[in-house]
Amino acid sequence: MDVQGFQLTYCTNIHPGETWEGTFNNLKLHVPQIRQKLAGDAAFGIGLRLSNEASLELHQAEKLREFKDWLEKHGCYVFTLNGFPYGGFHRTVVKDQVHFPDWSSAERKEYTARLFDILEILLPRELDGGISTSPLSYKFWHDGDQEIEEVKRQSTLHLVEIAAKLYRIRQQAGKLLHLDIEPEPDGLLENTQDVLDFYRDWLVPLGQEILSRDLNLNAVEAEAALKEHIRICYDVCHFAVVYEHPHEVFAAFGKEGIKVGKVQLSAALKVKIPEPSARADLKTLLLPFAESTYLHQVVGWHGNGRLSSYRDLPMALNQLSQAPDLEWRIHFHVPVFLENYGKLSSTQADILQVLEILRAERISNHLEVETYTWEVLPEEINLNLTQSITRELQWVIEHMKR
Repeated sequence: MDVQGFQLTYCTNIHPGETWEGTFNNLKLHVPQIRQKLAGDAAFGIGLRLSNEASLELHQAEKLREFKDWLEKHGCYVFTLNGFPYGGFHRTVVKDQVHFPDWSSAERKEYTARLFDILEILLPRELDGGISTSPLSYKFWHDGDQEIEEVKRQSTLHLVEIAAKLYRIRQQAGKLLHLDIEPEPDGLLENTQDVLDFYRDWLVPLGQEILSRDLNLNAVEAEAALKEHIRICYDVCHFAVVYEHPHEVFAAFGKEGIKVGKVQLSAALKVKIPEPSARADLKTLLLPFAESTYLHQVVGWHGNGRLSSYRDLPMALNQLSQAPDLEWRIHFHVPVFLENYGKLSSTQADILQVLEILRAERISNHLEVETYTWEVLPEEINLNLTQSITRELQWVIEHMKR
C-alpha cells in the first residue's frame, strides 16, 4: 500500500505453502482482512513469496489470469517478490539449504527468470518491481579462495543474464524491474564491504564486457544498466546482526552508485552477556530459540570493534560459558513493534534509524516487513497471525508518519 509515497507491505513467507494452491489459499485467508484494517478502500500491495514449485504452477497463463482477476477484485497488486528460498520453507529443516540452489547453478537463474516473467505481468505499469534473492551462496559450502572465486564468477555470469533480460523488458514493455541481492550473515555476501568488492571486482567489469557485446551498449551504459537492474535488498535484521550502521552502509552504497531495491524491516534478537557466573541462566533463557528449522547465526561483540561469529545458535550456546563477548546479536526475525521482550531485547533502534533516513533521502521506495517469529512475545499480548501482521504494519506506518 502507498504510505507517503512508499510501497509498504509484509512478506508472505510467513504463510506456509509450497504449492501455488497452498500459497493462494493463504493469500485469500489473510490479505483481504489485513487490507481492510489498514488500507480500507485503498489498494494493498502484496510481498509475494513463491517457491520454485509454486512458480512453475503460477507461470501457466490460466493460473496467472485467475490470480490477476483475484487481485483486481480484492483491490490488491504485487510489486515485490521474495525469491530467496527456492524450496521448502515451512515444516521442514531449512538451515543452510535456504541458499540452495545457489547462484552458480542454472536452477537458481531459471527460477529467478521465471519469477520475473510472473512479476512483469502482475506489476502495475506505474510502479517498479523487485525480487529479493540469495547473497550468491553459503560461504561454508566452499573450500579455499579458488573455489569461492569460481562460484563468484559463475554467479556473476548468471546475474548478468538476468540483468540483460530486465534491460530488454524495460526497452520493450516500459517496466522497470530489478533483482535485489540480500546480504546475510555467513552468505558469500554478508556485509557492506563484501557488496562493494563484488560490484567492483566481478559484477561491473564482467557485466560491462557482456552487456556491451550482447546489448550494443558502451561501457558507461552497460555499467548503468547493471546498477539499475542488480540492486541490494537491505534487510535491517541482517545488517544489525553484523553490527553495521545504516547511515554508513547507505553512504557507502551511494558513493559507488549501488541502489537499494528493497528495505526489509526486520529486527534481530539482542542480549547482553553477563559475567560468567550468571551465564547459565542466560543459556536457559535462550535454549528455546535454538530450534531446528532455520539458521540463527550469532555475532558477538567484545569491544574495540572485535567480533565473534557462530554459525548457529546451538553452537554459540555451547561456547557461551567461555565466550569473550559482551553482547550477542542473533539472526532471529522477532516482531518489530517491541524493543524489549522481558530479559531479551531487539535491534528495533536500527529500524527507526532506517525509517528516518528513508524519510530524508528516499533511498528505496519498497518497504517490506519480514517477521516470522512470534514465540518471543508474552502470552498476554500474542495475537492470531492476521492481527499480528496488522500490528506490525501499523507500528511501521505510525513511525513513518512522524
